[in-house]
Amino acid sequence: MSGVHWKATREAHPARDAALASMEAVARGAKDDWLALFASDAVVEDPVGPSVFDPDGKGHHGREGISAFWETAIAQAERIEFHIDDSFACGNEVANTGKITTHLPDGSAMDAEGVFSYRVDDEGRIQALRAFWEFDRAVATLH
Repeated sequence: MSGVHWKATREAHPARDAALASMEAVARGAKDDWLALFASDAVVEDPVGPSVFDPDGKGHHGREGISAFWETAIAQAERIEFHIDDSFACGNEVANTGKITTHLPDGSAMDAEGVFSYRVDDEGRIQALRAFWEFDRAVATLH
């Protein structure tokens, strides 16, 4: 998968499979493919809590809210790469550790190290994507 550098186990699990599909769609810039992975009542918190992408810290709800998040956060990047070091699947969730490198149009890049969790429903659609990373730490990596 171009743009997804996966060092963790690839043992099949519905949440892990959805996480990989999500990262691959983002890395390809495939908004429609990405949105199709989410349940209609899904929520995206990236990062969790108040941020420049979500001042109220309540997350982006439903496909309309998640689509708006794409335009605000993802579409602004030249490209995004995922570097996943480990993956822990439990129940209907997975938590992945690693970093996301966002390449900006001006040629700079920023690394967000963190924990990225995905919860899926019985059909394997993403119900919740929660990204635990610190904005100021990521900005400090601008290079």
